[in-house]
Amino acid sequence: MKITLVGTGRVGSAIAFGLTINPLASELLLLNRSREKAEGDALDLTHAAALVNSNMKIRAGDIADSKDSDVIVFTASVPFRYPGQTRLEMGRENMPILREWMPPLAEASPNAIIVMVSNPVDALAYETIRLTGFDSTRVIGTGTLVDSIRYRALLSTELQIHAEDIRAYILGEHGDSQFAASSVAMTGGERFYPSDTSRRMFEETKAMGYEVFRLKGHTSYGIAMATITILDSIVYDLRHTLPVSVLVNGYLGVKDVCLSLPAVIGREGITRVLRPTLSEDEQAAFRHSAEIVKQTLVDMESVS
Repeated sequence: MKITLVGTGRVGSAIAFGLTINPLASELLLLNRSREKAEGDALDLTHAAALVNSNMKIRAGDIADSKDSDVIVFTASVPFRYPGQTRLEMGRENMPILREWMPPLAEASPNAIIVMVSNPVDALAYETIRLTGFDSTRVIGTGTLVDSIRYRALLSTELQIHAEDIRAYILGEHGDSQFAASSVAMTGGERFYPSDTSRRMFEETKAMGYEVFRLKGHTSYGIAMATITILDSIVYDLRHTLPVSVLVNGYLGVKDVCLSLPAVIGREGITRVLRPTLSEDEQAAFRHSAEIVKQTLVDMESVS
């Protein structure tokens, strides 16, 4: 198993460190616009790996070195300038980066699965499918997985139930139009019905990423572990059901856009996309997310 990680900023470095602690591959290749930065990370991680029961090879390189990667994790991005910028507004600046990197990466590894982490993740996942020509089952956006994890953590504290036993999803856009799918939330077969408490927790969840940025200037650990959860399901063919950004074609009348839905992830990528029965309000919210992301795509594609 060969994993190529593109972008060694704060998020990329956190993912690389997680993969060093929990090695999922025989080789981890680091790519970055600054080759020196990637080489420094590779050297530092190699030292860390000496204390782990692992023989994973960690090195820096160029696109040519990524040939025949099994998985490509894309985190390359301009810095997020909070509070004067939204995830969606990053699209215009990240689109040229995607156009530069993605086609040659796909050419070097035509059978790879791509995990898109950069924001706006839904729009960039869609553009990745378009730029590479890959089957949509081999392009996975991290989407609302990290939001769902945050939401479950809040519910866990309130309900005094372990977060892993709670099946509650944030769906739609990984951004301000996301929504809590309360109508399908449950634990132990018992449903959670919408309440003032669950609605308050959702609002806290939606603002949590911004709050982390306000407090420490960036987010890294949560999204890194969410990404590694996806990679774990791919590498070991675990078939976990995760809320990730996938190509939507026909669900609730929404077509030709990437949004988060529960999807089964295994060695071949997305093996199945589930179609939960949502309430009327949630259906409207999903369609609204689609409109937001489609407008972002229009804005991004206008960038020369």
